[in-house]
Amino acid sequence: MFAVAVAVAVIVCVLGVGTSLVAAKKAPSDVVVVNAKLKDAAGQQVAVVQFRKSPRSAVKVVVTGRGLPPGFHGMHVHAVGACEAPSFMSAGGHLKNAGSSHSGHTGDLTSLYVKSDGTVSARFETDRFGLDTLRDMDGSAVMIHTSADNFGNIPPRYAPDGPDQMTRDTGDSGARIACGPIS
Repeated sequence: MFAVAVAVAVIVCVLGVGTSLVAAKKAPSDVVVVNAKLKDAAGQQVAVVQFRKSPRSAVKVVVTGRGLPPGFHGMHVHAVGACEAPSFMSAGGHLKNAGSSHSGHTGDLTSLYVKSDGTVSARFETDRFGLDTLRDMDGSAVMIHTSADNFGNIPPRYAPDGPDQMTRDTGDSGARIACGPIS
């Protein structure tokens, strides 16, 4: 009987150590998450964008929404964390390094496709910025535009002198239809 009790005690100790080792493999607590709740010009929430960052990864971006117009839309991080409707011009231009043209803007994100029912769900990663950049002194905002973004890609056969200033600044993505300051 004593041998059985010792064997059980040894198994409990081993399992206890094993459990501690498993617990040590859980997700790191150094993951930082910031969000932006995007509203349209009428003040209705139409999307949420989440940015997740750990020291060992690029920024993971998750977009979910409902109530947006179907089709492709430009989506960018804008330089100021203010979203005054209806034009959202308070958010300033795209987040960018001084002197960069549109395809090189730090705040350029992947195009957003909204399904015919007005819903959107997207996941991607970017290494163009860190969360500290998004939370600088004046903050940042996520913007959704009316049209697809061409990322400044205008072939010479359409514009022999290269892209015009509007394309260099915005990628011809059109008016601003939803905006959310990054918290």
